[in-house]
Amino acid sequence: MSPVAAHPAAALPPVIGHRGYSRRAPENTLAAVREAHRAGIGWVELDVQLLGDGTPVIWHDRDVNRCSNGRSRLTRLDRESAARLDAGAWFGEAFHGEPVATLTDMLTLLARLSMGLNLELKVNRGHDPVALARQAVPAALAALPPERLLVSSFSQPALAAAREIAPPEALALGMLYKRLPAAWARQCAAVEAFSVHLDWRYATRSQFGAIRRAGYAVLCYTANDPAAFAPFWQWGARSVISDDPAAFSPPR
Repeated sequence: MSPVAAHPAAALPPVIGHRGYSRRAPENTLAAVREAHRAGIGWVELDVQLLGDGTPVIWHDRDVNRCSNGRSRLTRLDRESAARLDAGAWFGEAFHGEPVATLTDMLTLLARLSMGLNLELKVNRGHDPVALARQAVPAALAALPPERLLVSSFSQPALAAAREIAPPEALALGMLYKRLPAAWARQCAAVEAFSVHLDWRYATRSQFGAIRRAGYAVLCYTANDPAAFAPFWQWGARSVISDDPAAFSPPR
């Protein structure tokens, strides 16, 4: 049985909003997900990490310096201190007071809006990939049905821990790569992956062919130019992850 056939419930759309609708709202926030929903985007890609007290939050960077009014590493924050941060004003005054989203709050919103989620287990230097998977994955599985959930990561230990939590038919996993390594097939097989996620700037047609022949779906990140991305649909891209998802039309 091919990897894709082992995940009959995973129903990915052609276009996924990167960190919500990050062209129109501050990335990885509740506001960015609401903006995606208003634009008719059914799925979003979001990053999850742990605070120092183990609370899972939707955040990309190792620290909060770039996307909030604070200056701290995530591991030095707890839920209360993170809740005092403004995660929206840096993007625009209209988003002043936007909170750092906990995973719980984000999953509640996604479930209410009937949206799909590509949840990236973001393992920055010094963070525990297994602890992250054990905190985030059960919560996501409890909130969303299998057809609306895909968990991805650059970290093979994080994905291996996720696979221990749920079998392929209950949880689709995606291996993330910037450049496809020689060992990709072995790594994907080890975690019974559903998909391979590639930085579109470095992906080649021959790589697409090899991945698809092995039975995996191919997702590409982070493309914002529909015309430049057009050939990738012909190569067999399942989905594009974009900061500006509404700019893309579904492939014909």
